Amino acid sequence: MQVRVARHTDRLEEVVAFYRDGLGLPEIGRFRDHDGYDGVFLEIPGTGAHLELTTGGEHRAPAPHPESLLVLYLGSEAAVETAASRIQADPIPAPNPYWDEHGRTFEDPDGFRVVLVPERWEP
Repeated sequence: MQVRVARHTDRLEEVVAFYRDGLGLPEIGRFRDHDGYDGVFLEIPGTGAHLELTTGGEHRAPAPHPESLLVLYLGSEAAVETAASRIQADPIPAPNPYWDEHGRTFEDPDGFRVVLVPERWEP
């Protein structure tokens, strides 16, 4: 099975810059004006999963919810520090205290939350 998570945005280039340049997700493809949509595919390293960001069409971007999280297990505190310094944003409190105990939460330009966890996730 393969996974691609798709999310619509009204700020495509800002959101792509946050995830690509800030968090370091490699851009693996993009498209322009495909049936009125533009989009970018980002790889989530080490997972085989992709994050697809789109804009255009008839619908506006969805509203963020404080419990809708993208959690990235970066493997070390140094990796979290590096990513946090590149996005140049202050962490915000997480509604669920678990995430404050185990990582740092940030908001992307749309207000969606990303948690950076220094540990590796072991099932």
